Amino acid sequence: MTTPRIRLAALAITASLILVPLTSAVAEVISVPVGSQAERSQISVPDTGMSQASVRAKWGEPMTIEGPVGQPPISQWHYQRFVVYFENDRVLHTVIKPRR
Repeated sequence: MTTPRIRLAALAITASLILVPLTSAVAEVISVPVGSQAERSQISVPDTGMSQASVRAKWGEPMTIEGPVGQPPISQWHYQRFVVYFENDRVLHTVIKPRR
């Protein structure tokens, strides 16, 4: 049979083992710059769903073209300030290049 003093000691040890890691945990804050948010509104880029012909008509010939690769076929058109990703003939996404 255990005495109340032993039970209390066991309870205190158990509680400290549970609570110590919780109270001593420290979170490190990591700040990752996402680029200039205002820049996207200051530069004209192709909208999702535009055709390749529409992109060429508005922004001209790209500096380079990569692809298409994969299924569905994805290609990249590289312009000076952004890259346009196409799925088949339609704009999937446009990524602004970081300033260097």
